[in-house]
Amino acid sequence: MDRTIKFCDVTLRDGEQTPGVHFTPSQKLDIAKRLRRMGIDIIEAGFPASSAGDFDAVSAVAQDMADDDACTVSALARMTTGDIDAALSAIETAKRKRLHVFIATSDIHLENKLHMTREQVLARIYQCVTYAKSKNIADEIEFSAEDATRTDLGFLCQAVECAVNAGASIINIPDTVGYTTPDEFTDILRAIRQAVKGRYELSVHCHNDLGLAAANSIAAVQAGATQIECTINGLGERAGNAPFEEVVMALTVRHDVIGAFHRIHTREITETSRLVASISGIPISPNKAVVGANAFSHASGIHQHGVMNARTTYEIMDPASIGLNSADTIVLGKLSGRHAFAERVKAMGYSLTPEGIDAAFTRFKEIADKKSVITDEDVRAIVGEYLDSLEGRYYLSTFQIQSGNHIKAMALVTLKVTVGDSEPYEVTEAAPGEGPIDAAFNAIKRIAGAENTVLISYGITAVTEGTDALGEARVRLKAEDNSVYTGRGVSTDVIKASIKAYLNAVNKWTNANKKTKD
Repeated sequence: MDRTIKFCDVTLRDGEQTPGVHFTPSQKLDIAKRLRRMGIDIIEAGFPASSAGDFDAVSAVAQDMADDDACTVSALARMTTGDIDAALSAIETAKRKRLHVFIATSDIHLENKLHMTREQVLARIYQCVTYAKSKNIADEIEFSAEDATRTDLGFLCQAVECAVNAGASIINIPDTVGYTTPDEFTDILRAIRQAVKGRYELSVHCHNDLGLAAANSIAAVQAGATQIECTINGLGERAGNAPFEEVVMALTVRHDVIGAFHRIHTREITETSRLVASISGIPISPNKAVVGANAFSHASGIHQHGVMNARTTYEIMDPASIGLNSADTIVLGKLSGRHAFAERVKAMGYSLTPEGIDAAFTRFKEIADKKSVITDEDVRAIVGEYLDSLEGRYYLSTFQIQSGNHIKAMALVTLKVTVGDSEPYEVTEAAPGEGPIDAAFNAIKRIAGAENTVLISYGITAVTEGTDALGEARVRLKAEDNSVYTGRGVSTDVIKASIKAYLNAVNKWTNANKKTKD
């Protein structure tokens, strides 16, 4: 008999562990609303004990789902009473609540990170799950054995049995470092199910270090797992997590082999993927499975001929099944009004305030005067740039560039500086560089006092085609403490786009370090 697989999306928690990614509470709420619209069963909204900001974000998602009995809000906690209390408090207003507790079980982690014995770990599991259960707040408790696939199998079964006996009803087996293979994973899951009796759901959480996260997730379903944890676009630390869109479409397209159903509205996949890419600042690779720009593109003449005769010759998915329909792409221009712009922004999944719509629409009009057509991708870039600017301290006023093949590049940059409720003021600096963009970055460094940050990557791409295309610049800065900050900027002028991207990253660095330079 076919089973229905639940999807637990961890984009808001594990996805935010992608280097340089930070979601504000309002951005988490926008993503959560899109996930609900797509039919996600469980949303892991964050790690409340990690920071006050994350507590607020989880609370906001929970409050938004106070009347939703179709989707569960989950919060992560370490095996400590403090973490558990924070998580339970953050999700208390949700209609359906889940507490997700974890502890490492591999000898590598026990010896080098926890400095605990196996017996101490078992005692901690029983104590904390029992404590959480006694609070009578969460509808269900999920237990994760961190680094499960490198854990001694006998001890892993003991840990799982301990959690089940204490009251956990979902047992999650994470491949924390992407180490296992599908056959190995299948053996582990079947051994657990055979050794540990009782009523519990088996869940998996796979990382992609060896590119096997999706394959391992599918193998887990075939081995009896009924919940898959994943992220939109495969976001996550290191090589990322199991990509939601790949796993759900594998279940859809190969139902004949896998034999499992799901409740996902697949037509929402494309818009959800694009929303997360825009908010996270992590672009989707063109050759990314399912949602990449080339996923349904055909360059070969033989392929083109086959697809024109019958799309199924070279396409195993109907593009419309994931919401990819060219008829849905609106064409906006300089004559378009605020209402049409606002409606399209809302349809894309963004929740902007009236002030936000005004600011983004103003920027839209500026660009529309320079471009004949504004596409959906342009709108995403404009809105994404506006959202990134909300936490800013430095704003671009003017810049002048002197450059040539026989002279040293020089940049004169003026920034508007805002400090708390004080009146904004302007600061101007000049700096040389190896080229116009390097010179502009050096001038911004001087103004922001960011000389100790290091530019580790810079790139610019055309958002759409044509000589009037928006250029979208992305930069990554590394601070002295090895923290990484990403920035994005868009403009039809590639130098201006680059300056805005660098400013965006500098603003994030400034906020994180609570700079008080006036």
